[in-house]
Amino acid sequence: MPGFADSFWSNDYAAGLGVLFGKLQQGVVENRQLLTIARMRAEAEDVYGQRLSEIAPAVDKIPNGFNRDDGASVRKAYEGVRTEMEDASKNHKKIAQNIRDLVVNPFTRWCDAHESRLQNSQEELQAKIKAHDKQAELVKKLRSNYFNKCRLVEDLEEENKLAFQDPESAASPKPKQPIPEIKVEPEEEEDDEPYEIGDETYSPDQIKKILAHMLNNIKMGETKVPILGTYQNTSAGTDIVEYLQRHMGTTSISYAERIGQDLITHGFLRLIGNVGNTFANSSRMSYQWRPQAFKLAGVPEKKAPVGRTFSMPLSNGSEGSDSPVVGVVSEYLANWNIPGVNNGRPNETPSERMRREAREADEKYKAAVQKLDEMRCELEEAIFLHLKFLERCELDRLKAIKTVVLDFSGTISNVIPSLQSTVDNMMLYQETVQPLGDLRYLLENYRTGSFVPKVVTYENYYNKVDEQTFGVDLEARARADKKRVPIIVTTLLTYLDHHYPDLEGDEARRGVWLHEVSLKDTHKLRAKVNNGKPPSLEVFAEFDVPTVANLLKLYLLELPDSLVSSHVYEIIRTIYNTTQDSSEDARIPVLQQTLSQLRLTNIATLDACMNHFTRLIELTSADEEYVAKLATTLAPCILRPRTETSLTMEEKHAYRLIRDLFAHKDAIFSELKRMSTLGASATISGNNNRPRAISTDESNRRANMEERNRLILEKANGSRSRATSPAPGPRAHRRDRSVGGPETRFPISPSGITSPTSSQQHGKRPSLGPVLPKRSSLEVPEEAGSAISHPADGNPNGAAPAEAGTPKSETADPLADKRSSLVEKRNSLGRSGARISVGRRIPVVASTTAASQQPSGSEKENLSGGHAPVTLVDAPMDD
Repeated sequence: MPGFADSFWSNDYAAGLGVLFGKLQQGVVENRQLLTIARMRAEAEDVYGQRLSEIAPAVDKIPNGFNRDDGASVRKAYEGVRTEMEDASKNHKKIAQNIRDLVVNPFTRWCDAHESRLQNSQEELQAKIKAHDKQAELVKKLRSNYFNKCRLVEDLEEENKLAFQDPESAASPKPKQPIPEIKVEPEEEEDDEPYEIGDETYSPDQIKKILAHMLNNIKMGETKVPILGTYQNTSAGTDIVEYLQRHMGTTSISYAERIGQDLITHGFLRLIGNVGNTFANSSRMSYQWRPQAFKLAGVPEKKAPVGRTFSMPLSNGSEGSDSPVVGVVSEYLANWNIPGVNNGRPNETPSERMRREAREADEKYKAAVQKLDEMRCELEEAIFLHLKFLERCELDRLKAIKTVVLDFSGTISNVIPSLQSTVDNMMLYQETVQPLGDLRYLLENYRTGSFVPKVVTYENYYNKVDEQTFGVDLEARARADKKRVPIIVTTLLTYLDHHYPDLEGDEARRGVWLHEVSLKDTHKLRAKVNNGKPPSLEVFAEFDVPTVANLLKLYLLELPDSLVSSHVYEIIRTIYNTTQDSSEDARIPVLQQTLSQLRLTNIATLDACMNHFTRLIELTSADEEYVAKLATTLAPCILRPRTETSLTMEEKHAYRLIRDLFAHKDAIFSELKRMSTLGASATISGNNNRPRAISTDESNRRANMEERNRLILEKANGSRSRATSPAPGPRAHRRDRSVGGPETRFPISPSGITSPTSSQQHGKRPSLGPVLPKRSSLEVPEEAGSAISHPADGNPNGAAPAEAGTPKSETADPLADKRSSLVEKRNSLGRSGARISVGRRIPVVASTTAASQQPSGSEKENLSGGHAPVTLVDAPMDD
């Protein structure tokens, strides 16, 4: 049964959690309802007992009754009835007190603590989701800014290419026509033009004297304006009006303001720090004396000191640099090229500045994506922890209700036997409460989705994926690795193959894929290998084997699309709905045709994974129950619908597909390889000028050499006839050579091809031509004496060669020392020296260097004693 941690996920995280917390709050209300029942029942019992206790005193107040007779039998009956009334009153009061002590008070405290736990979890998760959403919005803005900068850089480069073309290469043959110009004789400036200021008219000489007197007597200083900076030679409006009243004989303030407005009109003053250009008698309005006034008056102008900058910090290291307002204003001011602002790069050209800004925007965007990825991982870890915690809380609540109902019935049954029928009914109700069933009902009716993380990857403008592994499209990752299968997949599978023998027994080996691993540990390992480079095997040594296996499942879950693309989900659904009652023989060909629509990278990766799992199932003798659990665990990793709904969550099509892949792997993938071979041949026939790839298939070497020699002899004799194929035995669709380029060639060895050592055991190697190593990208060879190796460790072939002179018995079994110390350790991987390769068992040969030698008897005993580690080798694509 799935738990909370697998059932309440959604794309935005908040929707699924909202459904869960809605149901949990409903549970809080249910607790209150149960408390209300118990509390009101206690009050009713208390009131009933109090009314019963009032019966005896009320009867005793009646005079001349049974009190007058001492020994009458009728009085004894009366006293018995009276005593029963008092006992009933005590019993009902005791029931009320027991309900309060055993049910109401403890359950009230528990309900308050339960509600507090739910509230704390909800507030913490809401805060984390809000921070994640805020960071996601920031990533979108930074991405848009980065792309805009890159477009500007490209536009500038295109403009520069067009601007610096040779004018002789222009397409237009017409000679250049001179551009007509209209020449206007410059008018002589009239130096004697009078100035109208106020109601008076002044000559230039008079204005010169008046301005010189103003500049020497009016108080001037500097004024700081936010964002814009500091202005020199400024005076307040009140100071200018005071001077005009004192020295120019203005009769009123309004007339002085008219004179100030005329000074602005003639260009001697200007308003700063406000919109408009109006003069007013105000101490808050400052006016700057313009250079024209100093020039006309002959007074030297006060300059700003060198190195003066704006009052707002604009450096990248300042605290305000992260503010969006400061960033936008700084960008605009940088475009204005105001002196004092861009002193850091005085000789920077516009193209250099735009490229620098594009690089800076790229770094900010990349850092924001990385931070968002870290926040997403932390959020998912927190959600996992809280979901498991909330599941325990809900289960405890249901158990508490079961206990409360039991205690509630016990308080009555222990006191009043006459209510036994009522108590029996309440006990029956108590027995009907099933906490696990209620929890299953909640999950089946209100779950919102499985755990499928949505990774926000860094999108490089030039489509590079060099610095990230997880969340990247599978084909893009494989192309960057120059492999058909991404290196991360082959590395993980190879590492697991080498470490299965280190585990204690088959049950531990099978449990690697079913063990519940902490998401925090998986994310810690993910962070160390999520760099776009081949992972080093030393990194995996810090973690246990189940964590490494869980990393592969997390990698498949974080792919943008499932390994078997969601585009074929509806087709697979139709296949299993229509062929549910039919035989497997009718379903397998349809599955083959459907899977052939996938990309070669997806098919190759799926084949590598299925090879690993089927080999594990066979070598550990897994039962049907384990196969079913393994298929259920891998189902969301292999096939997911495009959009998960309440209908798709209940479907088992992905599980059935994996069971078919386990049971019919050889048949399905051999047909897929045949289809790929036919497609590659058709491509080659349409492109005869394309060079043929060098054959790396060693399985039919003798037949190939004989065919080659026969063709040479026929050509020498002038014969053009084509003889029959010399292939040993009937074999449909045999592929002897790899043909085609990386877009058509499917680098998976056909199921019928054996290991390179099989041809050496059945006959001597032909003497014609050199011995080429067999290329098999997804075949899992067992190289005797090979140690754990990896492309990141400097060995591109994925295996370290055995040292010269090493005996075959030493190189063939790297686990000999371990077996000698652990004699009683159960290891089914050592039951046979053979391995499974595409449907047939192939014996392990001690050494590949001596091709023509057979192992001795002692060497065969060493080979059959244990299971040598295997290595997944994925040859590079021929790009």
